[in-house]
Amino acid sequence: MSKIILSKSFINNSVKLALNEDLYPSGDITSNLIKKSNFKIFKIVANQDGIVGGIEFARSTFKIFDNKIQFHIKKKDGSQIKKGQIIAMIKGDSKNILICERVALNFLSHISGIASYTNKFVKLAKGKSKICCTRKTIPNLRVIQKYAVKLGGGTNHRFNLSDEFLIKDNHIASSDLKFLVEKAIKNKKGKKITVEVDNLKQLKLILGLKFNTILFDNMNIKSLKDGVKLAKKYYETEASGNVTLRNIKSISKTGVDRISVGSITHSAPAMDFKLEI
Repeated sequence: MSKIILSKSFINNSVKLALNEDLYPSGDITSNLIKKSNFKIFKIVANQDGIVGGIEFARSTFKIFDNKIQFHIKKKDGSQIKKGQIIAMIKGDSKNILICERVALNFLSHISGIASYTNKFVKLAKGKSKICCTRKTIPNLRVIQKYAVKLGGGTNHRFNLSDEFLIKDNHIASSDLKFLVEKAIKNKKGKKITVEVDNLKQLKLILGLKFNTILFDNMNIKSLKDGVKLAKKYYETEASGNVTLRNIKSISKTGVDRISVGSITHSAPAMDFKLEI
């Protein structure tokens, strides 16, 4: 899988785009009403329990706009936090701090939200199965969202279409299952191969062929248990499809190695933070 690098330049570029989105074309016409050199101390406070993520994005937001702003981190990325805890202290021109407020909090809310939601699945799985994210991400935010998943204790699935072969139901419907698997094996060139099946008949058709992972899609618990029992001798096993906080425990108890959960990126609720004096 492509390695996700959250470099300083990546963070700064992401922040610059966000600030431009918020300030184009006339800046913050409301905060401009405040006199300059009105120095205040602000704090970012958590409004709920969870796992914090995106601190460097928040820090970068203030520093890029005004490098005289002092940003003191109180909780590092990946930290478990409680409602009411201070995440960071910020000192500087209050006008400039208020201009940056929403961009900084948006990064914190989104990244922390994904990390916290992912962690709920991880805790319920109790180490029996790895919780994996998918490519169901907001366009252009995949790096950030997959970073957040790792903060929450999850595992990154393939980053993009070049990372590994993943033969899915629509590929199979457009061709032939065994033909596609055999062709992928011939052309793998060091890439991993995952094959999706939605019934045990499909599994038996390819059982023993040399690929890496079998992905059981939208199977009921009984069929999943049977599939894992048949496949575990040959392959890493994975389950997907309509995975929720309600059924994650029962899925993990089947013995499946990995569970992919689209909702941890596409539907994670934002975590609530506030900036206050």
